Parts: sequence; structure tokens; C-alpha cells
Amino acid sequence: MKNSFIEHIQKVYPNLPIEQFYLNEIGQNNDVFIVNESLVFRFPKYKNGILQLKRETEILNYIKDIISTPIPNPIYHSFEGLEPGKVFTGYNLIAGVPLWKESLKGIKNYELVKGVAKQFVSFLIELHAISEEKVSRDLKLKVRNPRIEMYNLYDRIQKKLFPYFGKDAQEEITYTFETFLKGEAFSKVDITLIHGDFGASNILWNPETSRISGIIDFGGSGLGDPAYDFAGILSSYGRDFFDMCISLYPNGDQLSERVKFYKRTFPLQEALHGIENDDKEAFESGIKDFR
Repeated sequence: MKNSFIEHIQKVYPNLPIEQFYLNEIGQNNDVFIVNESLVFRFPKYKNGILQLKRETEILNYIKDIISTPIPNPIYHSFEGLEPGKVFTGYNLIAGVPLWKESLKGIKNYELVKGVAKQFVSFLIELHAISEEKVSRDLKLKVRNPRIEMYNLYDRIQKKLFPYFGKDAQEEITYTFETFLKGEAFSKVDITLIHGDFGASNILWNPETSRISGIIDFGGSGLGDPAYDFAGILSSYGRDFFDMCISLYPNGDQLSERVKFYKRTFPLQEALHGIENDDKEAFESGIKDFR
């Protein structure tokens, strides 16, 4: 199976010598190959990921000269056929390893931890400064209305996941969504460009310098609520580090209520991904705390 992916890369780029490659198992939505220890190639696993990858490529090309933190630069790509196994993008490997929660906890120097938080927030400030008006005009991206998106998510949860939940879990989810969606949290949301999956697996760092070396996987990027990116921080690293980051972000306290709500939806979104894409592992992981 791996050879067919590599053969397709060589078919599209016959002058690219491929001496070695291996499959990186981290990708949930993509088959990810490391080629020649210097290139990353991503193939969408699902049909709905193909248009997402095309959009991601357009966004990366748009922001590459705006964002100072290293991000993927898709110098190789193929969107012919629009079917899994044929569509891909490729970019130079960004050095570093994922900044897992345990790694962050292992940094005992408070100033170094605060330095990491400042790098997180610096990246988000640059990204969130790209306004809805500018991106809509230049990239024709569809605006994600946060309230409508959450209502749609709630509807899918009820239809597809509730049959797997007991009554208590159903009532808890119903109360959480209806209380929040009927409240005032969405009354003043500034829509901006967001990363959309700003969690530990997509944040690379250098353990020797305790510095962020790159941000990857912009597959969930688009126009949305900046609070969503902070929910990724809260989910990945816990309350203390989140509080440090949100305190460094302009008017960060105005995001906190939405951040906490979004974070509570993440396991449900993972379970939905599993049931909609026949990914049993994702489904079981997302649903385990509701049984």
C-alpha cells in the first residue's frame, strides 16, 4: 500500500529522487509519509478531506509571508482525480517533535514555560489579525458562524451519538449545549482566520532550547472564532498553562467562556469523526467518558 502512494508522487514529480520513506502514524485524517528524511507528503484518507486539503494549501500559500513561526510551505501538490490515494501535498520537513503535555510539564524553569506561552500567543495574534473581511475577499472562504456551527454539531450529536449514550449522558449534553447556545457568549465574536486544530500534536518544539520550531496541520483552518484555538490549548495542556496564555492575549478574558464550552465538545467531535468515517478507534476514544 505504501508503494502505491510513493509511485504516485514519482508519477507526478518524476525528477524528484525518492531514496527512502516511511509512514508517519500520527495523522488521523491523512496518510503522512516522510520522504528522504526531509520532505512530508500528506494524502487525505477520506473524500471529504480532499477539498479540505485544497483549501488548506490555499491558506498556507496566503499566510506564509505573514506568519513568523515556521509553517508548512506546500511546494509539491496534486489535485487531479480528486480521490483518496491520488491527491497530496508535500513540503519541507519542519524540525522538531510534538510538544506533548508531559514535555511541557517537564520544563521546570518558570521563565522558559512563560516563553513558550509567549510564542503560542505571538503565533495566534498574527493569525487572528487576518480579518474576516480580508480573507473573504482574497480567498473566498466561507465564514463559519460559531453559533450555527455549534447548533449543527448539536444536531449531529443527537442523531448519531445519542443512541450510544445512557439517559444521564444525554441529559448532561443537552443541558450543556442548550444553556450555552441560548446565552450571551456568542453575542460579540470577532471572526478571524483560525488554525482550527491548535493542539499538542500540531505544535512542534525543540526540547534543547524549549522553543517552538513550527506549527503544522492547518486542515481545520478557516474563518471562525479565535476562542476555538485557545480551546485546543486548554484541552492539550490544562488550566494553568491556558491561563498563562489567555492572560497574554489582548482581551483574552472575553474568550474564556467560549473556550471552556468548545473544549467540552472535543470528545464528542472525535466520536462523530469516528462514526462518520468508520474509524472505530476515534469513536471509542471520543465516547468513552460518556458511557
